[in-house]
Amino acid sequence: MSEQYVLDAWALLAMLQGEEPAASRVAELFRAGERQEAALFLSMINLGEVYYRTGRRIDRAAAADALKEIRRLSLIIVPVSDDLVFAAADFKMEYAISYADAFAVALADRTGATLVSGDPELEQLRDRIKIERLQRRK
Repeated sequence: MSEQYVLDAWALLAMLQGEEPAASRVAELFRAGERQEAALFLSMINLGEVYYRTGRRIDRAAAADALKEIRRLSLIIVPVSDDLVFAAADFKMEYAISYADAFAVALADRTGATLVSGDPELEQLRDRIKIERLQRRK
């Protein structure tokens, strides 16, 4: 069985914006996905986060372009089910994390996948889920 990873918005944005060394690691995961050596998941909520953050930082056209680029990647975009909403809400109740991040955490928890992120607030969940911490140069 191939390795499983959940990406959060932080990881995708790092790749799209070329923030090293995180961008290279995320690109490496996508290459593994193309070779069917890894399965990569993204919650629809986190995809929405990438879209709005790109739109705010640049503009709506750039956000639409980023969305097209992401949809071409070897990535399973997971729709939001009632179960995932309440699992994310449970994590949000228990931990000081953003609501969007709670979806990535809940998805990683549900799938047994490793959460790939550089978000320092997720470190507090290391005892609950597997986390691969990405870095970006200061």
